[in-house]
Amino acid sequence: MSTVGSGRQFTGARPARPVAQRGRPGRRRGPLGTVGAYTVLGVLAVIYIFPFLINLATMVKTDADASAHPLSLVPQPWSWAALTRLFGASDFPLWFMNSVIITLCVTAGRVFFDSLAGYALARLPFRARGAIFGALVAVMAVPGVVLLIPKFLVVNQLGMFNSYSGMIIPLLADASGVFIMKNFFESIPASVEEAARIDGAGPFRVFWSIVLPIAAPAVTTIVILSFQGSWNELAHFIVAANDPRLTPLTKGVAQLASGALSSGSQYPLKLAAGALMTIPVAVVFFIFQRRIMNASQGAVKE
Repeated sequence: MSTVGSGRQFTGARPARPVAQRGRPGRRRGPLGTVGAYTVLGVLAVIYIFPFLINLATMVKTDADASAHPLSLVPQPWSWAALTRLFGASDFPLWFMNSVIITLCVTAGRVFFDSLAGYALARLPFRARGAIFGALVAVMAVPGVVLLIPKFLVVNQLGMFNSYSGMIIPLLADASGVFIMKNFFESIPASVEEAARIDGAGPFRVFWSIVLPIAAPAVTTIVILSFQGSWNELAHFIVAANDPRLTPLTKGVAQLASGALSSGSQYPLKLAAGALMTIPVAVVFFIFQRRIMNASQGAVKE
């Protein structure tokens, strides 16, 4: 029987089944599974946050209460004596100011030098570029403690011991930052830079005006990592200076256990200093976290 005149054509193929009917049907998580997943995540969050809550609670306790009830989250009684002693009987404001100066200088220097070196390794053709990158990766594998004595010898030989320059200059570039910037620059299409070169822009102008603004997500990552790393740095400051006037926050807080305020446990004093140290890093992270990305969308118009 012909189907030509009926408006239909028989192709001989069976109609395809809906996608949902192919294979095994997908499993849906029921209400019990959802509740269990959120319960596990809640328990993990409490375990992670609990030490920080103990820190905040202990900083407003008395020494006797902190020693008798170290895990209590309710001070009995409330006391601001630790903060008063921290700002009145120690050099905490001086330590804080030194850390701010060092951290701002190191962060700005790392953003500039790491991005410049990363662009050179990613885009500029020159001899031994691969060997230099291999040496960079090898430096990343060396533990920082191994370099403490060489750092001290270099800083002392150059006459930078007990100075801001000796504490800042050796930290102005790091291998991991160069590695991050190089990989990001390689992900940017080279066609982005061609128009600028046609207009006569040199390598630095192309880097500064074209490529660096596109690399804002990687730069933001370097800012966060550099700020956190230099703010929490301790080992380099130990070998770079011993002048009390140049003591940064990490070194000063570490000395609280052996200074004039070391009588007794001093848990509230030490944890108050630790809590105050976390504020700048947390502020910087929450300001820049939304700008961290892993792609260069919008760099090339389709």
